[in-house]
Amino acid sequence: MASALIDGIHTHYEVIGSGPALLMFSPGGFDATLEKWSTLGIYAKTQPLAALSRHYRCIVFDRRETGRSGGRVERVSWAHYVAQGRGLLDHLGIARAHLMGGCMGCSPVLAFGVMHPERVQSMLLYWPVGGAKYRINGHQRFAQHLAFVQQHGLAAVAELVASEGKPFNADPRGGPWASVLRHDAVFAQAFVRQDLERYKLIVAGMARTLLDRDSVPGAEPEDLMGLDIPALVVPGRDASHATSAARFIEECLPGSIYWDAAPDAQTQDAVAKQLLNFLASADGAKQAGPTL
Repeated sequence: MASALIDGIHTHYEVIGSGPALLMFSPGGFDATLEKWSTLGIYAKTQPLAALSRHYRCIVFDRRETGRSGGRVERVSWAHYVAQGRGLLDHLGIARAHLMGGCMGCSPVLAFGVMHPERVQSMLLYWPVGGAKYRINGHQRFAQHLAFVQQHGLAAVAELVASEGKPFNADPRGGPWASVLRHDAVFAQAFVRQDLERYKLIVAGMARTLLDRDSVPGAEPEDLMGLDIPALVVPGRDASHATSAARFIEECLPGSIYWDAAPDAQTQDAVAKQLLNFLASADGAKQAGPTL
């Protein structure tokens, strides 16, 4: 495991396997750590990282404000997450890579494709977040944090995180910077001293920026329609990963491949074959099944 300083923020990352580069934006909502590729829900069941790392140089990392990566109090947007991924590629000397996103990680992949298409060989979009319930629940999470801040203040936020240690998605009261507060004492001291009213504006704006639609957030549909990047869409089907979100991406991305498989049909072997065959095609290589 290693760490890179990207735009003044430490990024905790790991490179697994060898071959063509595959930059992987972790699943897990607002707790998007690299371990989630092997431990969370559908990813624990299908183990895509294990299959992909046999053929590809998989670059996994803790998204900023999560896990062991750092953060900065600012109105975080999808462009900030793109900058972290791009900076990691620059750090590793990689000019062009396949991109994979899981869950909320699909949104920065889409934004990356729009902002830097010349650096994206293909996009794997696994269980993209989206849907009305996802937006509503997300806004409620930010509102719960703001209510706690209004009632108790910033020092209470830091004390709560220090005592309970839960990330934002597990306890909204701790807010989007809970993980950084937990492991960075210097950050925690500055967090408590900042202007309260300015902080509340940042959080309110961040919620509106990241959760601005009932389809998939991250990029405008008109921009997606202009892309010429091979893409595979794997649908989810629950309150956070509406199937309509995956269909929206299929509609917007020209020539995208939609794997019309229900979650129960997304077995470990089936997922490995689907992902590897798609990547082989995007590489211009002969399609082949995985080595299992």
